[in-house]
Amino acid sequence: MPHGDLGAPVTGSGPGWAGPGFAGNHGRVTLAAVLFDMDGTLIDTEKLWDIALRDLAEHLGGVLTPEARARIVGTSAAETMEIFRVALNRPDLDPDEGNAFLTKRMTELYAAGAPWRPGAPAVIDSVRAAGLATALVTNTNRELVDVVLSSLGPHRFDVVVCGDEVANPKPHPEPYLTAAARLGADPAACVAIEDSPTGLASARGAGCAVIAIPNDLPLSPEDLAGVTLRSSLLEVDLPLLHRLVAPTPT
Repeated sequence: MPHGDLGAPVTGSGPGWAGPGFAGNHGRVTLAAVLFDMDGTLIDTEKLWDIALRDLAEHLGGVLTPEARARIVGTSAAETMEIFRVALNRPDLDPDEGNAFLTKRMTELYAAGAPWRPGAPAVIDSVRAAGLATALVTNTNRELVDVVLSSLGPHRFDVVVCGDEVANPKPHPEPYLTAAARLGADPAACVAIEDSPTGLASARGAGCAVIAIPNDLPLSPEDLAGVTLRSSLLEVDLPLLHRLVAPTPT
């Protein structure tokens, strides 16, 4: 695998880039890495989150509306607690206590099994077999990610970036920029695969080529601007990933 210095900062991008993905002075890049979102993209965990979020709302003496639940998809832990505070009219909500409840409940649910989305393991394994780097880029906190990685297989990812390990989680570009930097790769030489508006905005803002695989949350035309849409990971293969980074001239 073409591992770079996992702590190295990004030193450039585009025509002047000379790290993984560089393809000469003509300014074209080649595929260096594939960056995967976790919840809703690789594993079908939104239904597990439905249970944990419902349980938290009941614990707080309220009910989470479908509209509030939809706003939570893809958000950070801090944003989730703010949505709860407003939706349940609980200005006294302690974010640390709320997140501790969710972490405990989701750990229980994850441990019982987090099902892959169709085609997910095959895509990751084919990317790695081709000698390309992989990263897991998620807004989920490290404590929960480590539980999930035990079933996903930590060997499948060169880099893991969690929501509590960056100053600005998705939709900010920082998570994807951080993953590319740790791989020593130009973001423009990376393809990111996402399912939520929050994640798509983050990956697009980082300058990655982006594939959208919708899950429970509908994606608007604005969400899909500049993004390649596929109905499932079964429609994602190496030729597509390569084309998205270095499209054939017309």
